[in-house]
Amino acid sequence: MKVQRKHMLAAGVAVAATVVVSIGTGLGFADTAPARASVCSGSVTFSAEGGAPAATSDRFPVGTRLRVTNLDNGRSATVTVTGPSGSCVLLNAAAMELVREPGKNVVRRNVVEQVDGAAAQPAPAQPGAVRPGMASPGAPGPAPASACSGAITFFEEGAAPAATSGRFPVGTRLRVTNLDNNRATTVTVTGPSGSCVLLNNAAMDQIREPGKNVVRRNTVEVLR
Repeated sequence: MKVQRKHMLAAGVAVAATVVVSIGTGLGFADTAPARASVCSGSVTFSAEGGAPAATSDRFPVGTRLRVTNLDNGRSATVTVTGPSGSCVLLNAAAMELVREPGKNVVRRNVVEQVDGAAAQPAPAQPGAVRPGMASPGAPGPAPASACSGAITFFEEGAAPAATSGRFPVGTRLRVTNLDNNRATTVTVTGPSGSCVLLNNAAMDQIREPGKNVVRRNTVEVLR
């Protein structure tokens, strides 16, 4: 009798465990789906460009459709690439409104998926960046301290040299220098964006090297 009772208890525990695992799996507790692969890496930012939701890109040709998902809130925007920029994907203001969290100008945790079958362009090479204060190759002394860190990119806008910024208010004057060719441009911030400084096309043309859409070694100085 004791033996039968032990067998019955063991069987009951096994059944209960099976039920718990089944319920847990059904609710997503026991099995977590792998994260979707993203065709772009890094944060997603935006330009102050108006119009219907759209994006610009240095990797995908005009007409490519991309789905950008904010993993922090699950919101997505499907956009069409309308022109070049210095980012893998740079949303315009309307597209950013569809995915952003209140008060945030950057989507750090994201997935970018290609909706159609257009081929992506090769990603630009990423040589080591120079930190503010480090001497650039061939320069006689240390580079001036920069008000921004990271690469400088641009968005397609047909206007006089200018910039948008997520750090500096409208009217701020900035000098942006490309340390690889020592070319500089002085621009005024005309609106918000998701970058510390995001040049427009005319400003980028003043400092870029031929064929390059990103200035990785740079300094940004605030002019008083």
